[in-house]
Amino acid sequence: MAWALTKTSPNRCLNSSHTQFVPMVIEIQSNGQVGVASPDVVHMMRPGLLQMAALPPLALYVHIPWCLRKCPYCDFNSHEWAADQAQALPERAYVAAVMADLEASLPLVWGRTVHSIFIGGGTPSLFAPEVIGDLLGQIRARLKLSADCEITMEANPGTFERERFKAFRAAGVTRLSVGVQSFSDDALQRIGRVHDGAQALAAVTEAVQAFDTCNVDIMYALPGQTLAECTRDIDTALGLGVPHISLYHLTIEPNTLFAVKPPVLPEDDDAYAMLDLITERTTANGFERYEVSAYAQADHGCWHNTNYWQFGDYLGIGAGAHSKLTFAHRVTRQVRLRDPRRYMQAAMQGRALSSSTDVALGELSFEFMLNALRLRSGFDLSLYTERTGLSVSRIQAALETAQAKGLISRTGNHIAPTTLGFDFLSDLQSLFLSA
Repeated sequence: MAWALTKTSPNRCLNSSHTQFVPMVIEIQSNGQVGVASPDVVHMMRPGLLQMAALPPLALYVHIPWCLRKCPYCDFNSHEWAADQAQALPERAYVAAVMADLEASLPLVWGRTVHSIFIGGGTPSLFAPEVIGDLLGQIRARLKLSADCEITMEANPGTFERERFKAFRAAGVTRLSVGVQSFSDDALQRIGRVHDGAQALAAVTEAVQAFDTCNVDIMYALPGQTLAECTRDIDTALGLGVPHISLYHLTIEPNTLFAVKPPVLPEDDDAYAMLDLITERTTANGFERYEVSAYAQADHGCWHNTNYWQFGDYLGIGAGAHSKLTFAHRVTRQVRLRDPRRYMQAAMQGRALSSSTDVALGELSFEFMLNALRLRSGFDLSLYTERTGLSVSRIQAALETAQAKGLISRTGNHIAPTTLGFDFLSDLQSLFLSA
């Protein structure tokens, strides 16, 4: 039987927090209360099948769930908060809830250093700079941060005011990620964004001026988009001096407005041509495609996201946030309550979780490879053992199959996707489903 390849395009995956395959979460109610408390550290340290030699690096993800408007393609945990709404955005109350959530989680990460913080959403730039500063100050009071801790915050041009980005920098943010998606008025309107092209240009210009490093999100294969229009978007971003670009292929996700009323998207061949052009343009401007959806100049890669790809740990706090935490004998995933109101109420009672589950032994290999194979540079097999607690023999057959099909290269103990493997990443990752 012939083995068919399905070409993979970079799609929207998440921040953070957005890169894992997770089951649908049911909000747990116990004794009439919403949510559950985090398991205590003694429970987490009980004997198990794994034997971890060391703990991976730790990152912190903070989710701010509100947007001015829900984009029709967005399947993230975001909730509209109209600017003219009578009630003010509950910034301070939400920060208090997030801090209560962090306090309840501290025993699980006590003594560990946090190497990066990512404030995602939603639209975190809806919060005032002084509130973000207070949030970061309270985090510093509770967690040990590395001296070079990368602190990223997502922002949208629709919330942009002159000097506002500089105020976020003064509040402690070290890296801004601007959700532009396109610089075209027509394209932005077709995908339901609240900003226009002029606002996008102004926001990116100030981000580049205010921060030593920053990122711009660009989407391609938009409704009605031509290759020439895609070219203008990427050339505009490059011309503004952006050192990091995240490129996402617009896909129709379940439970979105676009899933109900799908727009007409470019044909696959046209989308692949756009991706090839993007890679060509970025390479010519000194960018490396270091991850399937990330392009960066030297020393401007995102440490936080790279930690995800290397199967590092992250504590997620805030409504709907996900965590992946490693202990001596297990890898555990946690999910917070999604609804902001219910989350805030439950977090103040120390009950912010909707679920906490150990990753099954049979799922660890696939989860590791799902992430690590996204990195163009690949990984050493020692990292697989270190991050999963499993023997390399468990994935040996799948590695041999992938190498025979030309999807990976192997030099000693180093594994990296080939150009073919990078293009057909889903097929490569699927080889490890039963490992």
